[in-house]
Amino acid sequence: MSVDAQPRILVHTGSLIRRAQQRHVAIWQQAVSTDVTSVQYAVLLVLEQRPGVSQRELGDELDLDRSTIAELVARMVRNSVVERVGDTQDKRRNTLYLTNQGRAQLEQLRPRVETVEQILTRQLSASERELLRDLIERLLVAAD
Repeated sequence: MSVDAQPRILVHTGSLIRRAQQRHVAIWQQAVSTDVTSVQYAVLLVLEQRPGVSQRELGDELDLDRSTIAELVARMVRNSVVERVGDTQDKRRNTLYLTNQGRAQLEQLRPRVETVEQILTRQLSASERELLRDLIERLLVAAD
């Protein structure tokens, strides 16, 4: 069924975003991992780029609330891919680092994640992919 032939609710922006996310999750689980989520991968990327970031800053970067980021980081610490270190000057602050296992996992996952990107956007030209990302970013900024 073409997009034009679908009932109006199925082409509503929110519905399309939800469906795209469902497609992303299905492809992710097939091509990348059933154990590591795309959010966990994003944590690995942020910690690679910003070692020593605080747990709060990581949550802000990924747009996750305090309880969600705390649970996510705790799980990743248990899985030995992230190390949490208490800040010596501010006892309330935890800084986060990739472990050697976390760096290895990131390198293992990186090409698989690129495969997901290619599968999701294979019907789009390079300029359309860039436009899609720009438009989604604008939606997210507007929602804030």
